[in-house]
Amino acid sequence: MNKAISLAVLAGGIVLLIFGINEYQSTGSEISRFFTGSTTDRAMWLLVSGVILTVLGAGGMFLMSKKS
Repeated sequence: MNKAISLAVLAGGIVLLIFGINEYQSTGSEISRFFTGSTTDRAMWLLVSGVILTVLGAGGMFLMSKKS
């Protein structure tokens, strides 16, 4: 992975994490947690994919800095 792609993946992961946190704290998710005890699928997918992309992007940036 080159540095530009790693940076884009890292930025995309951070954006997904922000969206996931906002979704997790939304009114709809709060109501879902009240009745079902679990959060919405959308919030979980955004958080999980955000973490995965952030780790991949940070790992790619770290590996690129090691090679230089």
